[in-house]
Amino acid sequence: MATTINLTPASADELGTLLAQIATLTKQADALKDAMKDIASSSDTKVFEGALFKCTYTEADRSVTDWKKLTKDLGISADKIAEYTSTTAVFSIKTTSR
Repeated sequence: MATTINLTPASADELGTLLAQIATLTKQADALKDAMKDIASSSDTKVFEGALFKCTYTEADRSVTDWKKLTKDLGISADKIAEYTSTTAVFSIKTTSR
């Protein structure tokens, strides 16, 4: 079901205002996530519970292969692929409703 939107001369201002609010809220959310990540990565606290939401810290490793470099080299073997693969830690905060 499509939503019908009636555009007016004020629509551009409304959109600009909404996008500015989203940017402000995103900065606030990112600051909270960063604070939670800092606490969770340096302590045993991995879950932050509120009255309505629960935030859970998770950590995973991410491997990235430089395929351009690999194809230029053309030495395709498991050992050769491993030379072009790096693993980095990835952290996130998952938020769910209660």
